[in-house]
Amino acid sequence: MKVSAPIGVFDSGIGGLTVLRELMRLLPQEDTIYLGDTARVPYGIRSARVVNRYSLQNARFLLSQGIKLLVLACNTASATSLAYVQRALPVPVIGVIEPGARAALRASRSGRIGVVGTETTIRSKAYVKALKALEPSLKIFSQACPLFVPLAEEGWCSRDDQVALLVAERYLRPLRRQRIDTLVLGCTHYPLLRDAIAEVMGPQVVLIDSAAETARATAKLLKDMGLLRRRASGGRRSFFVTDSPQRFRALGRRFLGDGQVENVQLLEVMQ
Repeated sequence: MKVSAPIGVFDSGIGGLTVLRELMRLLPQEDTIYLGDTARVPYGIRSARVVNRYSLQNARFLLSQGIKLLVLACNTASATSLAYVQRALPVPVIGVIEPGARAALRASRSGRIGVVGTETTIRSKAYVKALKALEPSLKIFSQACPLFVPLAEEGWCSRDDQVALLVAERYLRPLRRQRIDTLVLGCTHYPLLRDAIAEVMGPQVVLIDSAAETARATAKLLKDMGLLRRRASGGRRSFFVTDSPQRFRALGRRFLGDGQVENVQLLEVMQ
């Protein structure tokens, strides 16, 4: 692995751009390559076997680009496929579950923590296991919110969007009744709906997304391995998607700036 090699990041769609933004803020000197598997979004309704296959294809594509570290910027992939991908790749692989759990533990005052995520993430109990490993006395309440991903991918995210508010109210009402003081946004798409979620949950509930904590974990690992670039800025950004680059560019404009988005066929790469 070369110090000058890029960091690879993948998600099923645009959600992982929230993680990439934090990486760019904390590590502006590092080159990054982002892959959005837009042809197969969402991952949260897939079986673990299928998510494993998709995740490994994504990881191998990014490995073919010469990365020095891979970030699974997808909670579903992190929950089901982290160990699987780690065994398959010769570079370090970081997920978003444990960083998010650590941030939630620090934020909670009462020890009553809610977790929202895709069906696959919630079914895996990955956040429950990670939080309980940190503090066994925590009370954790989980809720699958499968419609949040398509809302984010459509850009229906603001607190003024009645569809987003109605869906958020329907999903989050049970968690509000549990008197939680912290809510983990257990999908990298969900921070895009932060305003609508905050409107429903109220100011007393702290919203946690794992992006900043994951970026810090990435920086620490690179430093520990002697792989941090020494220049202060100037990192290059590359973006790939598996379908509809124009749509991805339009939805991700606030993250991408003028970045170019290339289309890639993963199955062809694997042959």
